[in-house]
This record gives sequence, C-alpha cells and structure tokens, in this order.
Amino acid sequence: MDLGLNNRVVIITGAGTGIGRAAALTFAEEGARVAVIDIDSVAAQKTVEMIEEKNGVAIKQVCDITKADEVQNAIQNIHNEYGQIDVLVNNAGLSRDVTLLKMTEEQWDFVMDVNVKGTFHCCRAVLPYMKERKWGRIINIGSRSMFGNLGQTNYTASKMAIVGFTRSLSLEQARNGITVNTVAPGFIETDGIKSLKTYPQLREIALTKNPVGFLGEPKDIANTVAYLSSEQARYITGTTVLVTGGRFSS
Repeated sequence: MDLGLNNRVVIITGAGTGIGRAAALTFAEEGARVAVIDIDSVAAQKTVEMIEEKNGVAIKQVCDITKADEVQNAIQNIHNEYGQIDVLVNNAGLSRDVTLLKMTEEQWDFVMDVNVKGTFHCCRAVLPYMKERKWGRIINIGSRSMFGNLGQTNYTASKMAIVGFTRSLSLEQARNGITVNTVAPGFIETDGIKSLKTYPQLREIALTKNPVGFLGEPKDIANTVAYLSSEQARYITGTTVLVTGGRFSS
C-alpha cells in the first residue's frame, strides 16, 4: 500500500533512539522529510546520519520539550527549513519507577512534565501550521501501562492523561482536517530495554503474558504510526491503537 507520505514533513520527538528512531527511518523510507527532535544532540545526529545513508532527507533540532520557548524555536526552525509541517509524532517520554510512598514530588513532576506537558507544548506549536494547510496528523505515543503497573503511578497517570488529551484535541481539530490519535505500545524490545539489568526477567514475564508468543520490535510501532499518518487513515481520529500482541493486563 502506498501511504502517500512522499515529501510530507514529519516531526518526531525523542527520535534519537528506540521507537522514535525506528519511526524516523520508516518515514524516511516512505519518502517523507524528517525532523529529528531530541535532547541528546549526539543521538539525534546519529539518526539523521542513518537516514542520509539511505538517501533520505532529515534535519535535527536539539530541544527540551518541557520548555515552551525551546519547542517554539525548534518548530519555527523546522518550518523555515521545510516550508510546511504535516505530521507530529509525540514520542519523547520517560519513566521514574518507584512505589508511591517512596516517590518524590520531583519524580512525579519530571514524568508528567516530559510525557504530558511536552506533548502539550509540541501540539500547540505545530497546530497553526497544520490549520493553515487544512491537513495534519498528530500521533501521541502512549503505553499499555496506562492500565496500571506496580511502581508506575506517575507513568501510568501520564499515559492515561495522553489518552484524554488525544480525544479532546481530536474533537477540536477534526474540522480543520487534522486527526489526532494515540498509539499504545506493549513490551517493545528497544536497546534501552535490553540494557536494563532486569531485562531477562522483564522479557520472561512479558512473554508469559503475551498471547501471540513473541515480543514487539520498534518497527512494529513505527509501521502503525506511519499508517495513522497517511491519507488512508483519514477516518481514524480520537482513538487509541493498542500494539501489544494482545496483552492488556499488567
């Protein structure tokens, strides 16, 4: 299926590694012009180089998405470079896992600031450009953890907040030709996950609870995001697509 993404301008936050990098590479393969946003300049540059090695088009913007002024500047720079903005993938996110009684206010705020406020800043910055063209796609990366995980009250709250945010924003922007959806990954074998000391145990638990009998890869999420960014997905908005291999409970 031709997704019709050739020459689309796609912004992906947290695109220096993991799911974000996989999405950036997938969009580039589809002919899109990619803007890689990450707080890590080295990682962002690596993604750009990987795209350019395959004759794709990409630029990087180093940005802390919790800072409104940095986001506005990054989005303005991208628009100046490419002349349009078509797709935003709010992928940047993190966790600070600890049970609630041991959780500090800083741990709570940090997760909410990156996962929720960062999404807010990025959406607010790109919407004027999408409205002007009467076309846009926003995909927010959630998580199966929105259903609840031990030691993740902050992370779970942030990812469930994304679902509500997506639904409300989709209602606001539907008349402007802009769709807004959430993609909620399950256990995905990113390099970050594989580097954890507890990875073998986490992998075994995930396999035990996963009906399809295998675990997801970053490309599985990237493919879903690319489809939702296409014209073929024009009638899908305000929804949450679970890409979990059938796993829902913790």
